[in-house]
Amino acid sequence: MRLRHLLYDLAVFFSAACALTLEIVAGRLLAPYVGMSLYTWTAIIAVVLAGLSVGHWLGGRMAGPEVDARRGAVRLAVAFALAAASSLATLVLLRVLAGPILGPALPPLVALVLLTTLVFLPPSLFAGIVSPLVAKLALDGALDQTGRILGRLYALGAAGSILGTLATGYLFISWLGSTGTVLAVAAVYAALALLFMLAHRQAIVAPAAVLLAAAALLGPAGSRVGAFAAPCDTESDYYCIRVIDFAPQTGRPSGLLVLDHLGHGINDRDQPELLYSPYLQFTDELARQRFADRPISAFFIGGGAYTLPRAWQPAGRAGELIVAEIDPAVTAIAAERLWLEPGEHLTVLHQDARVALQAMPASPRFDVVFGDAFHDISIPQHLVTDEFHYEIARRLRPGGFYAINVIEARRDPVFLLSLVRTLRQRFAAVEAWLDVEEFVSPGRVTYLLLASDRPTGLDRLFSTRGFERLWLRVPEEELAPAADAFVLTDDFAPVDRLMAHILFEPSLND
Repeated sequence: MRLRHLLYDLAVFFSAACALTLEIVAGRLLAPYVGMSLYTWTAIIAVVLAGLSVGHWLGGRMAGPEVDARRGAVRLAVAFALAAASSLATLVLLRVLAGPILGPALPPLVALVLLTTLVFLPPSLFAGIVSPLVAKLALDGALDQTGRILGRLYALGAAGSILGTLATGYLFISWLGSTGTVLAVAAVYAALALLFMLAHRQAIVAPAAVLLAAAALLGPAGSRVGAFAAPCDTESDYYCIRVIDFAPQTGRPSGLLVLDHLGHGINDRDQPELLYSPYLQFTDELARQRFADRPISAFFIGGGAYTLPRAWQPAGRAGELIVAEIDPAVTAIAAERLWLEPGEHLTVLHQDARVALQAMPASPRFDVVFGDAFHDISIPQHLVTDEFHYEIARRLRPGGFYAINVIEARRDPVFLLSLVRTLRQRFAAVEAWLDVEEFVSPGRVTYLLLASDRPTGLDRLFSTRGFERLWLRVPEEELAPAADAFVLTDDFAPVDRLMAHILFEPSLND
């Protein structure tokens, strides 16, 4: 009897731990397809809770008075076998379904919720079946200890959830990667199924059939779509990092850095000053125009591919260049595969950009502060507030400027207008610029906001080197504060709500 209750305790503890592990790792699995945002985590948490709720209801229905230890063991073994199979299936389903569901047919938010539901609801549901069944079996013949037994099971479930959350966030993803973590979860579920099969040999047939069928079907299918190979070159605590050989497109030795689902710069091996991204080339052109050929001192909010720091690094061009990149793995892969050479003129700080900036003396120091830490529509709120802009303004030299790229809608850019209004609290001149090809675009575009103590005095800017490009300044009337635009502060900066229109309108994502 004591051994049986130990098995019940293990079932509750590890099923809760595995369910929360899969919930945490779901964010990393989805990131290469949809990025990481409040909307991603909202969908994941809601789907996992829905799966557990339905599973609890089903488990309660399956725990009728006729269920004895033998029947309960059979049902628990089957539930764990199905949990193992459906956990393994998440890797296959994500590869197969992501493309069709995330296409242009559905609004992005609807597509995100649908994909999350199809992939992650089943394993949560089967994990949810466990607790009601175990509670019924543990209470049989011990109704006088109802409170004690239920209290222990609830505590074990909560402890398992805590352990799964902490271990996944701090250990599993860093050491095993997201794919390896899912495989480990499936293995734990399969081991629990085997334990109940061994405890009651009559429980062998059904769960064994489930496990064998899963191996026979999912193994070959997963191999065909590459489901069991990590999609990343490096999976850090922050990103799924890949480098794509871009030489076939450029005709030169070059590489594209991809963080999760978004490109973060193309580096040219032999010609660092060749800037493929229009907003980077615009920043370089404006800096050359404003500061002539004297060395430029700059602070970079986010490193990414380190494309602009590499362009400004050569001796005679660079003054003091400081890059605040929170993820050391990004720096490592940029040095290993994108020809970054930290050293003279270039200092890298692996910490949050706001923390790094505020630790510096509050006196003019930089000609340029360049913000490139926005990850598609995932925007760190503390990097867009009035308080942060105050810290930037204090460290810019006279004539210096703060440049920040913003992906927004061309029509009714709600977040952009709030950011402009916020910047104007600290800077005398705030302008928005667009590449000429995006100026007439009806969808999503990449704005470059400039904030300084003086205007550029220009309506257009032609490139003088590198690629032939033209940038146009967004007319001042388009930047007039809208009724729903307000100053963003540390106390209130609802960035996700202000960017929601991009997710709700498919036309903006074409």
